[in-house]
Amino acid sequence: MNMHAFASDVAFTPTIKAIQARKGSRQSYARVEERGGWQSAITPDLAAFIEMQTSVFLSTANGDGQPYIQHRGGPAGFLRVLDEKTIGFADFLGNKQFITQGNLADNPRAFLFLIDYMTRQRIKIWGTARVVEDDPELTARLMPQDYRARPEQVILLTASAWDANCPQHIPQRFEAADVAAALGERDRRIQHLEQEIARLKGISGAAAKE
Repeated sequence: MNMHAFASDVAFTPTIKAIQARKGSRQSYARVEERGGWQSAITPDLAAFIEMQTSVFLSTANGDGQPYIQHRGGPAGFLRVLDEKTIGFADFLGNKQFITQGNLADNPRAFLFLIDYMTRQRIKIWGTARVVEDDPELTARLMPQDYRARPEQVILLTASAWDANCPQHIPQRFEAADVAAALGERDRRIQHLEQEIARLKGISGAAAKE
């Protein structure tokens, strides 16, 4: 049961609020809380951002509180928004350490960090997560089409709060596929211009001979 007064309380503990007060930022965050604070439901815009990602980081902690971060990747759409609270993805066969699964068995709290370097956007999602084994229908639903990976199980994350960060200090980087597409479009444009130049030269040469 969520006993937080504000969605952001999942991150802003009393200790953190005391530090904010000491360092001068508590008042501005209090105003955010008064206006409704962070959202807990996944909006259509957030859902679109989530399903565009090809690389994300999932954070868990074991029963002793030891944190762990694991990368998850796949084609755009491998992360699926199932409803306004739930994000799911097929968990592909890997090195069989099962640290994330073991952590979630002891401590369901989880955190999803998404960063888009091209647009310099980052989203933080707090919640709980669970592993679903032996559900072929759900696995097939979440498995990206024609993706060469072997799904082992499914991870479902239930969001409790999310926040979008400013782009400060995020380096701008581009996906190789996006760069290739841009260069391909550039080459097609150059080819078109060269053909147009040749056509105009032909017209000019013919006119000069008349």
